[in-house]
Amino acid sequence: MAEPERRLRPAPLLFEPAEAAADPEHFFDLESIEDPGELLARATELTLAFRAAQDRAVEFQAIAAAQLADPRRFDRVPAAAIAERAEWTEDYALKMIEFGEALLRGAPDPE
Repeated sequence: MAEPERRLRPAPLLFEPAEAAADPEHFFDLESIEDPGELLARATELTLAFRAAQDRAVEFQAIAAAQLADPRRFDRVPAAAIAERAEWTEDYALKMIEFGEALLRGAPDPE
């Protein structure tokens, strides 16, 4: 039996206080790091965390799209309406619905 694929956990995203987030020069306190090696390390952690967060968010979008488009639902939402709600093209919505269906079936990512 093959071991299940283990996802790497990204570095935690530290909370940005409202006053700091309002300052365009402030970004996760990176501007205060003076050592270039430390800055590169922390910026890389953030980059990987944001990528992982985006990947997971896309998976959840696809699952939601597939659930909304499920023909077994009495309140099924057409792909065009899903596209409009998610600010996608209809073609992309169809691909996301298909991807979400695969995720719901437990199929591996087609990429």
